[in-house]
Amino acid sequence: MSTVENVDIPDALTASYGRSDTGRAWLAGLPAQVARFLERWELRRDGAAASGMASLVLPVVRTDGTRAVLRLQPPTEETDAALIGLRTWNGDGAVRLLGDDRASGVMLLERLDGSRTLASVADDDTAMSVLAGLLRRLVSVPAPAGLRGLGDIAAGLLEQVPTAVPALSDPVDRQHLRTWASVVADLADEPGDRLLHWDLHYDNVLAGEREPWLAIDPEPLAGDPGFDLWPALDSRWEEIAATGAAHRVVRRRFDLLTDALGLDRERAAGWTLGRLLQNSLWDIEDGATSLAPSQVTVAEALLHR
Repeated sequence: MSTVENVDIPDALTASYGRSDTGRAWLAGLPAQVARFLERWELRRDGAAASGMASLVLPVVRTDGTRAVLRLQPPTEETDAALIGLRTWNGDGAVRLLGDDRASGVMLLERLDGSRTLASVADDDTAMSVLAGLLRRLVSVPAPAGLRGLGDIAAGLLEQVPTAVPALSDPVDRQHLRTWASVVADLADEPGDRLLHWDLHYDNVLAGEREPWLAIDPEPLAGDPGFDLWPALDSRWEEIAATGAAHRVVRRRFDLLTDALGLDRERAAGWTLGRLLQNSLWDIEDGATSLAPSQVTVAEALLHR
């Protein structure tokens, strides 16, 4: 940990932002920004700072004794989308937004138990049922204006496929990518209009006091709920792979999720292939020459169920 005045900056945050002038300037300005929002929202610090890769999280207490967290990160399109989603859900299945400053990306959130995620629930069916219940509530809401749409995302993915396919060294991988793209092309004209979380996996569900479990860290967009299933299917993947029965586990999870959300399974499987396509295109952009085995396994489980 490196200290900047009275704000402890976790090493992960320094690693994320310390490589650019803009990032270093944001880190340097954190002490003043913390002081400004502590005063503005009449907050008292209540513990050490923590962080993920993108934000500083500071435990605080409000004047009425309510425990909360001050979350600070640079304003981006993703931060803006998160604010839109959290305002719209208003605590229904997700962490409650208590205050925000859109220009700076600063949020005041209800405090959850950061030490206890849904990954701590040993029984997978129990954990997946909790996640499915939260996801059902989140995607039941129509997406408000101002969010990215799945139609535009799908169109962008399909445009990238012709140049991405030759980057894969294995002909079987190339055919997988073409197959996934073909399925997405068939669905692209009906992208859906629900408010999606986009990253709801076990580690993005925390224990709370208001409710036993609540979703955090959304990356909202407007689209079909089937596009929201992959993070759940991929949760605790190393454990799944070690069982030697990954196809069976994926199918069981998929059936549980689609039952809970009332989704058409063929359509949901198709949009899940869209997530695999998106993930793989990102990997190829980063220099990968083969598909990730986990992506192929999920695709096989859904295409041959």
